[in-house]
Amino acid sequence: MTDILRTRFSRPVRALLAGLLFVGIVPLSAAASAPTPFTATYQVQRDGQTIGEATITLSASGSDTYAYRNQTRGTSGLAALLGASSDETTRFRWHDDAPETLTYDYSMDAAIKQKHRHLEVDWAAGQVTVDEGKGPIRYASAPGMVDRNTLPLALGLALREGRKSVVLPVGVKQRVEQQQYAVQATEPVSVPAGEFKAQRVSRTDTDKPFDAWYVTSKFPLPVKLAQSDGGDLTLLLVKFHSP
Repeated sequence: MTDILRTRFSRPVRALLAGLLFVGIVPLSAAASAPTPFTATYQVQRDGQTIGEATITLSASGSDTYAYRNQTRGTSGLAALLGASSDETTRFRWHDDAPETLTYDYSMDAAIKQKHRHLEVDWAAGQVTVDEGKGPIRYASAPGMVDRNTLPLALGLALREGRKSVVLPVGVKQRVEQQQYAVQATEPVSVPAGEFKAQRVSRTDTDKPFDAWYVTSKFPLPVKLAQSDGGDLTLLLVKFHSP
């Protein structure tokens, strides 16, 4: 994705693709319950203009295993013209009352760039393998580790249990990052799905702004997310359905 972001088309494409990473802990408490399947739709905005749409689904794929998929596509401007889209799918297990990544697949396609990433965790060996087509990278896993795709869900599940601060181990390309998040305030927020009083959560271990607004009594995902990394994006919940 680095190459596409360096082209003269980089601003709108980068803004959309950053949203695709949205689409980001100690294990959840013993009282935590497994997540319920759902479908959520978001507007992807930059500078107040809608440039894309993200659809996130969670489905059961076996005993205590789930598939979590984030599909994002450009709907306006150059992002639409270039056919920019991405597909992220994570298989995770519900283990010790917490989500843990089993596999993560990322695919980005646009007229001028394609990129793919496969991440797989061997929990018996305690090893993560990441491959982007240039040879595998391996590093040690960590209990409760998720990936960048399932980060918002894992954070929401932790907040649902009443936590005010969360340290979330996230498997990225070359290591596990111990990402830190904390509740900053409860404040009103308006999104296409409605008006809510939400907990605003910020990442506290980096100087790159990241804020997510959660209504954990209703949704395991944020109703709004704003981040500067990759294009000053805002994602707004449009609708949420859980059968």
